Amino acid sequence: MRALKPAACSDGGKALEGRQCHGYVVKSGLVFHQYVKNALINMYSKFSDVKGAMRVFSLVPGYDVYSYNLVLNGLVQQGFSNEAIQVLERLMGESVEWDSVTYVTVFGLCACLKDLKLGLQVHCRILTSDVELDVFVNSAIINMYGKCGKVINARKTFDWLQVKNVVVWTGIMAAYFQNGCFEEALNLFSEMKIGDVSPNGFTFAVMLNSTAGLSALRHGNVLYGEIVKSGFKDHVIVGNALINMYAKCGDIEAASKVFLDMMYRDCITWNAMICGYSHHGLGKEAMALFNDLLAAGECPNYVTFVGVLSACSHLGLVKEGLYYLNQFMRQVGVEPGLEHYTCVVGLLSKAGLLDEAEKLLRSIPVELDVIAWRTLLSACHVHRNYGFGRRIAEFVLEMDPNDVGTYTLLSNIYAKAKRWDGVVKIRKLMRERNIKKEPGVSWIEIRNVTHVFVSDDCQHPESTQIYEKVKELLARIKPLGYIPDVTAVLHDVEEEQKEDYLSYHSEKLAIAYGLMHAPLEAPIRVFKNLRMCEDCHSAAKLISKLTNSMIIVRDANRFHSFQNGCCSCADYW
Repeated sequence: MRALKPAACSDGGKALEGRQCHGYVVKSGLVFHQYVKNALINMYSKFSDVKGAMRVFSLVPGYDVYSYNLVLNGLVQQGFSNEAIQVLERLMGESVEWDSVTYVTVFGLCACLKDLKLGLQVHCRILTSDVELDVFVNSAIINMYGKCGKVINARKTFDWLQVKNVVVWTGIMAAYFQNGCFEEALNLFSEMKIGDVSPNGFTFAVMLNSTAGLSALRHGNVLYGEIVKSGFKDHVIVGNALINMYAKCGDIEAASKVFLDMMYRDCITWNAMICGYSHHGLGKEAMALFNDLLAAGECPNYVTFVGVLSACSHLGLVKEGLYYLNQFMRQVGVEPGLEHYTCVVGLLSKAGLLDEAEKLLRSIPVELDVIAWRTLLSACHVHRNYGFGRRIAEFVLEMDPNDVGTYTLLSNIYAKAKRWDGVVKIRKLMRERNIKKEPGVSWIEIRNVTHVFVSDDCQHPESTQIYEKVKELLARIKPLGYIPDVTAVLHDVEEEQKEDYLSYHSEKLAIAYGLMHAPLEAPIRVFKNLRMCEDCHSAAKLISKLTNSMIIVRDANRFHSFQNGCCSCADYW
C-alpha cells in the first residue's frame, strides 16, 4: 500500500503530501524498489516538477524502460529538451530494450528540436527492432519528419501504411500545413472523407489553419458547417482555430462572435482574439480584451504580449508599451523576445521617435533580424526623414546584402526625395547582385472563384471592363480630393505617364473587379503579397466613401479596413 502512495498523490495533485511521501520512502529504504521509484518519477512529472523527477532518477540507480519513458516524456512535455537528450544518451548506453512508448517519445523529442539527423537514426533503429510499427509510432514518425521540414519523408511513411485511421490522416495533414503546403493539406482532407474516415477536433483545427494560410474564407465557412454537423463546435482547439481562420481571412466580426460563443477559453483563445484585433488595427478592442484576460485570472504569455504591444503601437501608447516591455512582462515571468522588441521599435517609430528606436535596436539583448531594422527604415520613409533612412538602409544591407525589401524601401526614399540618381544606383546594384523585386500580386474571391491580378494585367477575361471601371472610379474620386501620388513611381518620366503607371496596380484592379461582381453590401476582401502602396491606399479610402462600401485589404504588413473615407491603420503601415 505504501508503494501506491506517490501515485495517489500525483492523481490528486497534492504536491506537499507527495513530497512528504518521498521523504518517508527515502527513510524507509523503499526508494530502491523499482515500482516506488517509477511512482515517484511519475508523481513529480505530473506536478510539472522536472527537477524533482530528475533528482529521483539521478540519485537512485537501476531503471527499466518504464522509468526512462516516464523521465523522457516528462522532460519533453515540459520543454526541457537538452536534459532529455542527456537522458537519451544514457539510455542508449545501457542494455535496456526500447518499447513503442520510448520510440514515440524520442520521435517527439526529435520533432521539438527539429533534429533530422537524430530522427533518421531513431527511424533506422526501430526498423531493425522487433517493435511493432503501430498507428501511434507511425504518427510520431510522420510528425517528426513534418517538423524537420521533410514532408516527402512524412508522405512516404504515410503511403506505406496499409491501414490509416484519423490520427495518421491528421498527422500527414499537419505535416503539409507546417511546411506551408496548404492546398495539399486540404486535398488530403477530401481524400480522407472519401475513404470513409471521420475527422476529429484536431483534424478540423489543422484544416482551419490551412484555410487561414490560403485566406480562403468561403472554404472556412464550409468547414464551419461541417464542424457544427460533426458536433465539434464546442471543442476549445476547434474554437481557437476558427478565431484564427476568420481573423486571417479578414472577417474579424465572425472571429469575435466565435470568441464570445465559446463555453471554455484557454490562453490560446485569448491570444488568438487579441492578436486578431491588433492585426486588424483595432487597438482599443485588443487592449480591452487584454484587461478582460487579466480580470479572468488568466496569465498572459509570450504571444499575448506580441498582440498587446502591437495594439499599443496602433494606439500610439508609447508610455504604456515601454512599461509592458520593461516591467510588466518580467513581473509575470515573460522574457521579452525579438517580436516584442520589433513591436516597440514600431511603436517608437510611429511616434516619430526615430533616435530612440535606433538606440533600442542597438541595445537589446537578443539577436536581431532584418525585419526589426526594416521596421525603422519604413518609419523613415513615412516621416520623410531621408538622410536617417539612407544611413539605416546602408547598415541593413551590410547585415543582409540580399534583402530585397530594403532595396525597395531605399529606392522609394530616393524617389520621394526626387533623387533619381539614387534610384538608378539602387537598380544597378540590384542587377549586379542579381536581386529581383517580387512582383505585386492581388487576389479576390468572388462566387467560389479566386481571381488573381498583377499590375497592368491584361490576362483576365474581363480586363477591358475592369480597366474601364478603374478609370471611372479614379475620375470620380478626384473631386473628392484624390491626387495621384506620382512620387511612388520609381521612373523619371513625365507626370502623365506616372499617373498611368499608378492607375493599374494590382490592388486597384482587384477592388474594381470586386465592386463589379461582389454581392450588394458585401465587404470587398482583397489580399496582396506585398505592402500596399500609398497611392492605392489613398484611392481605396476615397473609393470606400464614393461607393459606400467596406473594402478590406490584407497586405504583407496588416489588414486595412477602408470605410467612409478612413482606414483602420490611421494611415500608418
